[in-house]
Amino acid sequence: MGGALILAAGFSRRFGSDKRQHPISISADEQLPMACATTRLYAQVFINTVVVLRDKDAQLNSLLHRELPQVQTVAAADSHLGMGHSLAAGITAVNDWDYVFVGLADMPYVRTDSLLALKDHMDALLEAHANSPVIVQPTCNGVPGHPVGFSRDYFARMSSLTGDIGAKALMARAGSSLHRLALEDPGTLEDLDRPE
Repeated sequence: MGGALILAAGFSRRFGSDKRQHPISISADEQLPMACATTRLYAQVFINTVVVLRDKDAQLNSLLHRELPQVQTVAAADSHLGMGHSLAAGITAVNDWDYVFVGLADMPYVRTDSLLALKDHMDALLEAHANSPVIVQPTCNGVPGHPVGFSRDYFARMSSLTGDIGAKALMARAGSSLHRLALEDPGTLEDLDRPE
């Protein structure tokens, strides 16, 4: 069993406001706050989807549960100290999964067919390499993107992350355990750092 973990506990300092609630058009007549729009994409592909929020994030928590009742949320008490703390809180909450894809709430343009391709790739690799650690990362035009999938072998190290580096150090030392999947999807690279 695997799933998706969406990191949505950042503080939008470059954005100028809470970008997690910035409206994103998902159709001609429907908009959703960015955190909800991104999470909806993942929930269409992953039965298990968990969103990491800031501690005391009651408004966004309620909004997510109203729009996507099947999605779970986790509060990261130390999210103000950096992404590593948010990721650690999320991994601790899903430590019984076989793998996790870590997505970012400010990347609402990744396509669902890309998420499905990544999920299928992870499933195939875990079946072929049952006793080996696996990381799956998409690329677009040769540029590494998100979300990144990690097998359970990495969970112990991820649950002790701190600071604002996230899992980059784990990936840098992954060697042959890192499997990149080429996709023609600029949404795997595009984050929203400033209002459109």
